[in-house]
Amino acid sequence: MKEGTDFYVTTAIADYALDSLKEHEQKHRDEPFYCYLAFTSPHFPLHALQDDIARYRDRYIEGWDVIRRRRWKWLRDRGLVNCDLPPLDNDVIPSWNFSKEKLREMIGPGEADRAVPWATLTEEQKRFQATKMAIHAAMIDRMDRGIGLVLDQVKKMGAFENTVVFFVSDNGASAEQIIRGDMHDPSAAPGSARSYLCLGPGWSSAANSPFRLHKSWVHEGGASSPLIVHWPAGVAARGELRHDPCHFIDIMPTVLELAGGADFSSQWNGEVAPPLPGASLTPAFTKDGAVAHEFIYFHHLSNRAIRVGDWKLVAKGEDGPWELYDLKTDRCESKDLADKYPDKVRAMSTLWQKCEDRFRAQAGPPPPRKSKTRT
Repeated sequence: MKEGTDFYVTTAIADYALDSLKEHEQKHRDEPFYCYLAFTSPHFPLHALQDDIARYRDRYIEGWDVIRRRRWKWLRDRGLVNCDLPPLDNDVIPSWNFSKEKLREMIGPGEADRAVPWATLTEEQKRFQATKMAIHAAMIDRMDRGIGLVLDQVKKMGAFENTVVFFVSDNGASAEQIIRGDMHDPSAAPGSARSYLCLGPGWSSAANSPFRLHKSWVHEGGASSPLIVHWPAGVAARGELRHDPCHFIDIMPTVLELAGGADFSSQWNGEVAPPLPGASLTPAFTKDGAVAHEFIYFHHLSNRAIRVGDWKLVAKGEDGPWELYDLKTDRCESKDLADKYPDKVRAMSTLWQKCEDRFRAQAGPPPPRKSKTRT
């Protein structure tokens, strides 16, 4: 947002995509097009138009406990998950978050630094936290409208039926509580340009429901995103659910296949590129269970995981112990089976290390660590 103007970056991103599609229609009508529409919403800071926030002002006053449970039940009733709702991880937050005292000093007494039970918050905290979630919802609302305008333009171009649309988010909701840029003005209206608020671990837990943890971790709450594919002319299925685990690395092979098997050059910057990772997801357009991966590997900010079939090995940080879960029956990662299956832990951790060594060799050495201070 820009103070004193009606500029809003989500709208600007959508407008840019619209202009590009209109230009394509005018100059390249008979050629295919590709549009990568990457909104920054609903990232931090929580900025939204005040009229949009007003629509959600009182929607979340019942709190994250009630909403988290309701969302879990909705997903369970529709067959998306089959696990129990785990308790809140009320002591797990990013190491770079501001302290409780610093948050109170810079933002005010309404802020909460942990995912504690809603009933333990003061009335001031409840109202402030409900307002933050209203801003978050308003950000998504405005993004949805932008997507709708872009799809309307595709329809005007007569290309809607034969355009493949992938909708995906990059990670789970964020528990981060930081302040950057021009900092935060406590006197400013929440969500306005002079404010700088973050969703925080309480609402992040609700947004990720029923999965555990948040963005940056590679437990399901930080690594799971829905993928929706829409292609009326190419996908006969309508509204069907697929349970095939996949990864962002699968998008490129899928797009290349749909583009007619376009060649992927093995040369890049004068070097021989490694084989393209991932698998095409086109078999999943027809039936469930049609896409298989030997493994899916994760390493993000020292958090580690590898999935083989329905088994997932995961750890918090470089020194955290390996945890083992059977995602077929425990997608919410509440029953650690590492002690029960030590041989599986050893085998999967060995595979993780092989992946780490291979990808590290491709990427080169990590940058030197910088010393960090936390207040």
